[in-house]
Amino acid sequence: MAYELPGQRSETVRRSNLSAILRELHNRGPVSRSELVTRTGLTRSAIRGLIGELALTGLVSEERGTPQGTPGRPSPLVRPSPRGAIVLALEIAVDSLAVAAVGIGGEVIDVVRLDRPRDRSSVDETIADLAALARAVQRRLPDTEGMIGVGVAIVGIVRRDAGVVTMAPNLGWRDVALAERVADALGTSLPIAVANEADLGALAELRRGAAVGAEHVLFISGEVGVGGSLIVDGKQLTGADGYAGEVGHMPVNPDGRTCRCGSVGCWETEIGEGALLRRAGHPPDAGREEVEAVLLEAAAGSPEVLEALDAVGRWLGFGLAGLVNVFNPQVVVLGGLFGRIHPFVEARLGAELDRLALPQTRAALRVVPAALGVDAPLLGAAELAFEPLLADPSLWTRPAVATA
Repeated sequence: MAYELPGQRSETVRRSNLSAILRELHNRGPVSRSELVTRTGLTRSAIRGLIGELALTGLVSEERGTPQGTPGRPSPLVRPSPRGAIVLALEIAVDSLAVAAVGIGGEVIDVVRLDRPRDRSSVDETIADLAALARAVQRRLPDTEGMIGVGVAIVGIVRRDAGVVTMAPNLGWRDVALAERVADALGTSLPIAVANEADLGALAELRRGAAVGAEHVLFISGEVGVGGSLIVDGKQLTGADGYAGEVGHMPVNPDGRTCRCGSVGCWETEIGEGALLRRAGHPPDAGREEVEAVLLEAAAGSPEVLEALDAVGRWLGFGLAGLVNVFNPQVVVLGGLFGRIHPFVEARLGAELDRLALPQTRAALRVVPAALGVDAPLLGAAELAFEPLLADPSLWTRPAVATA
């Protein structure tokens, strides 16, 4: 709840209270008015009026509550209206592109994913393909009047304030004004937010996946590259310039291989897709189909592949132990490739953490696969696009007199 302090304008309080209510509904789904009173600390009359404002703009709806067998009229049920505010979520990975239309409350209205060859990753080709997918999704929407923004997840280092991808080693990109390029390709004036795919995967898992309810989370995602993100006190640690979380380029092996970033012995060179394929006797740059083949061989009990997975699990545990000792998370969420190989590496990874992590940080730590799977970054991009609305719903509402 926002309290009005001396010198604080009532409009500031109103904006804060609208934000608190809409965040509850967006993050947790339908809830009764009375439960909103409990969760937000606002009075019943305040809740009634603020919900009236949100309902007038179509962001929420109300319906008669279900009788609970207690005296009195049941409290009305409030639910987010998915068509009241819609965002486009875009994802740029090395092997695929994806676009989703997502409504307020997190409802995925439409989603499409396109696999692509690795020789089609130039900026121009990527933007053209992504725009074509986005237009296809938009055409299937009944209308686009509720569209409020666009979020983009990319496998690269991003300067968020400018929407610029400063470096994406696995795409071969440098200093790409991605927000501007996407706006031009889509022909839109909607706000466009761009962020690293691991940061957005972590955001999605925090709000809707394996890390719901946690305040301190380490998210590690692996595909061709390796990315990470840290949630501290429920907020993302982004660093001074927004580059925090590039754990794939954490040096772990001074005698290791040269990384695509130009350094030597990065964690990515020991646990990424290429490392797994190489150890399993497959071409390291062969891509997703070879990864699928390796996982099938592992399921069939191939000794060579299980040994390769064991080596990846050892290096995964080695790096995680250091991060866990520094940041003391409650939960480590493994996304992408690491979530898929978790059943094969769980024992080795756990043993490395037992051996190298401080007993105090290891004791209550959970290591779990991502609940949202490969869609975590895409859904995180949607959350990023919703943030301006959630932070200040008053920009979309007007005061109203609500009825009981």
